[in-house]
Amino acid sequence: MTLKVSEKIVVVGGSLAGFRSIEALRSRGYEGEITVVSAETEMPYDRPPLSKQFLKGAWEEDRLSLARGDFSAVDADWCLGSVAASLDSQAKELELADGTRVGYGGLIIATGSAPRPLPGAPKLQGMHVLRNLADARALRSELQPGARLVVIGAGFIGMEVAASARELGLEVKVLEAMPAALARGLGAQLGNSVAERFADHGVDVRCDVRVEQILGTSRVEGVRLADGTRLEADIILVGIGVEPACGWAQDSGLDTQNGILCDGTGKTSLPDVVAVGDVARWYNPVYREAIRYEHWTSAVEQSGFAAARLLAGEAPMEPLAQVPYVWSDLFAMRLAIAGDVKGHDAIRVCQGELGEDRFLALFGREGKLVAAVGMNRPRPLNACRPLIAQGVALEEAVSAHT
Repeated sequence: MTLKVSEKIVVVGGSLAGFRSIEALRSRGYEGEITVVSAETEMPYDRPPLSKQFLKGAWEEDRLSLARGDFSAVDADWCLGSVAASLDSQAKELELADGTRVGYGGLIIATGSAPRPLPGAPKLQGMHVLRNLADARALRSELQPGARLVVIGAGFIGMEVAASARELGLEVKVLEAMPAALARGLGAQLGNSVAERFADHGVDVRCDVRVEQILGTSRVEGVRLADGTRLEADIILVGIGVEPACGWAQDSGLDTQNGILCDGTGKTSLPDVVAVGDVARWYNPVYREAIRYEHWTSAVEQSGFAAARLLAGEAPMEPLAQVPYVWSDLFAMRLAIAGDVKGHDAIRVCQGELGEDRFLALFGREGKLVAAVGMNRPRPLNACRPLIAQGVALEEAVSAHT
């Protein structure tokens, strides 16, 4: 290890990527001081259940904890409710919003992302976003049977909340500016297929529409669309994507354009500083570009590499050849995606049929396999990840799964 045992490592961000990085440091033999600076007031917890099990009341808060036993095992000093304000790389100090300065020998940036606000939206009761536990508590308290929920944005968060709310007995409408639901993750054809399944469950999904105005005075009353249509609502969830939470570091010398730029091991342009998770844009040798992933699996995989990078100093390391993986539970549908469907020019459904309860669809670009989407098909879907990393031909992959 290059870092001396006496040198302190500071982790900025106490969610999944930050916590897994701490675990990785300890598992690799680092015995020095670790300080965690987290804007949240909660100890690290798992976010995916917030829009599903927790929102529906099936799980309570104690089941969300990321600690397998308790947090004492990682031996860290937790500074909760502390917000990073700036980074002085020359002095190797992190400045907090209250003026406190925290020195570091090594720094792990894991500040995640923040929900994009709806432009021009007023601050009314009944308006929600869903990113953290506080958001989930507030939204859950309002999801009462018979209430009218409008979800703005048909990405994964929006569609998961829509499914959960419908199962709780709410009237649900989903509004999406793009031509199809889940278009970024699934492509238009599969996105439309999922939207049809939502319609079967009584969810009104409207795509290619634009919200012009949020209606209400002190509390939301509805929305007005660009075509003049008025939709009544008691609750509105805005789920139009997230932005990397790195504005505090923009004057530090780091490249913060669409996330903190890293090499394939998490190393940034500053010495002894790495970044992981939603806030980080890692170079990916599979796709030959720097990409920012917002997935649970990516955060976990990056954390081990970044911890190793920080401890190794300038020693050579092979980059993480990462094929993104994400899953979502929507009613009885377990959707999983490996790779990236962006820019695909071919789809092959090689197990089942679209619209059925089980299928596997493979996506190609210029003859190569670039992504796979499975509905309740976990094993064949997982088998596609190494094939994507290897750059196998689409038709070869189809033959292997037919």
